[in-house]
Amino acid sequence: MEIHRLTGALGAEVTGVDLADDLTDETVAQIRAAFNEHHVLFFRGQHWTPEQQIAFGQRFGELDTHPFVEGNDAYPEILDVITDPDDVVNFGGGWHTDVTFLPEPDLGSILYAIEVPEHGGDTLFANQHAAYDAMSDGFKGLLDGLRATHSAGPQYQEGGYSTRSKQMRTKNPELAAEHVVHPVIRTHPENGRKALYVNRAFTTGIVGLHPHESTALLRILHEQTTREAFTCRFRWEPGSVAMWDNRSVQHYAMFDYAGKRRHMRRVTIKGDTPV
Repeated sequence: MEIHRLTGALGAEVTGVDLADDLTDETVAQIRAAFNEHHVLFFRGQHWTPEQQIAFGQRFGELDTHPFVEGNDAYPEILDVITDPDDVVNFGGGWHTDVTFLPEPDLGSILYAIEVPEHGGDTLFANQHAAYDAMSDGFKGLLDGLRATHSAGPQYQEGGYSTRSKQMRTKNPELAAEHVVHPVIRTHPENGRKALYVNRAFTTGIVGLHPHESTALLRILHEQTTREAFTCRFRWEPGSVAMWDNRSVQHYAMFDYAGKRRHMRRVTIKGDTPV
């Protein structure tokens, strides 16, 4: 197995490993170490059954199910992420970190490409450690101790962005308005580094600030989290896999392939309470 760094900001491509194999503990430990270092890993030329994808994900922790989107009928841990030719939106569009509206957001996501358009449909990733590190000490001090509210409402209440995707079967809209509170700056439990932990999709406000103050501060933070210098971009092929760390990464599924079909298969690994 070889690991090739993709950009200066984040990301690495892993070669020489077949993820459908019964991997040794040593190989899994190498992948996990690379995951903590590079934040998103890419594998090409993989051939997974649903059972094999689930088995790989379980090597890194217990798998989660989505509270607002129906999973695969036979495998509830699997989320089939499908965009049809007549869709006007895509699932995962816009910068976000997965399920920060949960008290214990997912540790990471593992996405497998089954069908992709000839061009378009790339996914962008942004390193939130780098976003934090690049801020001034004064601004870091301003953010230290601040907490933010997160909610699934903008995406999963009636009329929310993610409910408009025709192939994604959403559910429980009455629960989507609930809020949780997480630190604006979280510390990664494995690598010990600090990261910005707000995102456009689910962060709804800063605790203790007036609404106009909260809006202004979040605008600054959202710009910081997705600066070009902190990003990488992945072009999908059938059989490609991306595995990203939700504790340190935001991502954006580009929708520049209108009229084409895209089918991805995702599993997510349960996480812990951000601190």
